[in-house]
Amino acid sequence: MVDPLAEVVSLLQPAAPFSKLVVASAPWAVRRTETGRPFYFVILEGGCHLTVDGPTHSETITLQEGDFALIPTARSFSTSSLDRQPPREEETVATPIAPMPGGARVGDPDGAVDVRMLVGNCMFRSPDSAMLVPLLPQWVHVRGERRLSTLVQLVGDESRADRPAREIVMARLLEVLLIEAFRSTASTGTSQGLVRALADPRLAQALRRMHERPEVQWNVMQLAREAAMSRSAFFERFRHAVGVAPMEYLLAWRMALAKQWLRQRQLTTAEIAERVGYSSVSAFGVAFTRQAGMPPGHYAKREPDDVKG
Repeated sequence: MVDPLAEVVSLLQPAAPFSKLVVASAPWAVRRTETGRPFYFVILEGGCHLTVDGPTHSETITLQEGDFALIPTARSFSTSSLDRQPPREEETVATPIAPMPGGARVGDPDGAVDVRMLVGNCMFRSPDSAMLVPLLPQWVHVRGERRLSTLVQLVGDESRADRPAREIVMARLLEVLLIEAFRSTASTGTSQGLVRALADPRLAQALRRMHERPEVQWNVMQLAREAAMSRSAFFERFRHAVGVAPMEYLLAWRMALAKQWLRQRQLTTAEIAERVGYSSVSAFGVAFTRQAGMPPGHYAKREPDDVKG
């Protein structure tokens, strides 16, 4: 059975090249307004609030020991101690932050430690990430997953040790942790995105069909039939869960596949057009150019380092 989330994550090529240990003493608050890359948190001890700023409102999540949180899209957010309200978006935050080996000390340097966590930037190495990341939720929060808890413990142990090849091991563990977090669909707290939709059995069925047969001339009625729903109910439920309309999602997925195959240079443009549901090369070329900003032939000739998605 095709796993849409596994396919999207595989195309994104996630990695976790940077992490640091943050130790904090209450009361404290930290705000980041320019993230640039996806950001993650692994709570090793204690707890804190995480507030993610959205287009229309902010959402606050309380993180506890063993939790993993990920913000896949570059957006502003804040973290704060449990004994204070999360800072408002316009609020000035003046908590002292001091560098320490391997990380940072937040709050009173002589105060009792109330949270110890690994934080860092991750990255999606795929040139298609700009197209695929919007299919992911604005945030992912994982708690109570035994496999995740084991990985968090391993990450914590490695972060506190001074073993040979520590940085390499940390990078690999964080990559696995990132992928496992995306796999934890049914019990993962998320905002809108593919993860939430896959937790809905009816929407998941339609998504699997789109991924299994991207060459089919799908329309909303056919996809609603796969989900055993009425057309209007399916459309609204899909858009509410994923954040985009069904055909918009399908187009993004088809174009991501087309880009991958064009870069591999093993199929002709006509073969790729057929595989992603276009009856003619010209129709595919128009759709691809609209999405990628250049014709398929030009995209295929670009060097890998020049491809920006």
